[in-house]
Amino acid sequence: MNAFLFPGQGAQFPGMGRDLYEASAEAKVLFEQANDVLGFEITEIMFGEDAEALKQTQVTQPVVFLHSVILSKLMGSQFKPNCVAGHSLGEFSALVAAGALSFENGLRLVHQRALAMQEACDEIPGTMAAVLGLENHIIENICNETEGIVVAANYNCPGQLVISGEKKAINSACEAMKEAGARRALPLPVGGAFHSPLMEPAKTKLATAIETTDIQNPICPVYQNVVATGIHDAATIKENLIAQLTAPVRWTQSVQQMLSDGANTFTEVGPGKVLQGLVKKIDRTVETNSGKIV
Repeated sequence: MNAFLFPGQGAQFPGMGRDLYEASAEAKVLFEQANDVLGFEITEIMFGEDAEALKQTQVTQPVVFLHSVILSKLMGSQFKPNCVAGHSLGEFSALVAAGALSFENGLRLVHQRALAMQEACDEIPGTMAAVLGLENHIIENICNETEGIVVAANYNCPGQLVISGEKKAINSACEAMKEAGARRALPLPVGGAFHSPLMEPAKTKLATAIETTDIQNPICPVYQNVVATGIHDAATIKENLIAQLTAPVRWTQSVQQMLSDGANTFTEVGPGKVLQGLVKKIDRTVETNSGKIV
């Protein structure tokens, strides 16, 4: 059973997508279409060498989405998913690849999501921190006991969990995590508190956009971050997409559920190999690989 995985923000790199653009006429059309939809030449930023420009949320999310979705189209007959999943932003790529969202609508939503998240970050400063070597329930308990807003945000793999919230609360929680035996607990260089209550303003703005966007039932189950189970129903997909902004990414649980449901090959579609690494930490025996142009 083939599972196809789509990465999220952080997988970008300078020059990304140029090979896709040069590989086929279809890719060129899609990249030019993206420039038109977004209203600026995102291809210049993608294909360029300015790493800092790629780190801006309003740029990062669309470029990772574009790379993943266009690659899925260039894989041809190799792209035959029995199920799909995406990490945070990657969920939008997964939905387009699985036929639930059109390319244009997916790109518009990703752009709106990025802008709304950036506005929320500017309005309510926050951050995130990686916690390594501590059990989930201990991290969750420390978050609950820490003064201020701090929550578990990304369940990436066993022994690796990212927390998110107010800067002061994150710093306090990190100290408590170290005292509780964490191997590492340190703030990440991110622009805001993603997947936490601090994203509520972004969630409110994005909800309207998602509710008015045409979303169809996908060709295969989409294992959504919020519930970590395979979803077929378009209305439920919309609800989970809206909830995703303030809810944790249950990646460990999603992969475990896919394994339980019979997935035995995991192919990462998009820039980087981060998700393959996480899958191997969840089950070292499973086969992983990268999507390739045919």
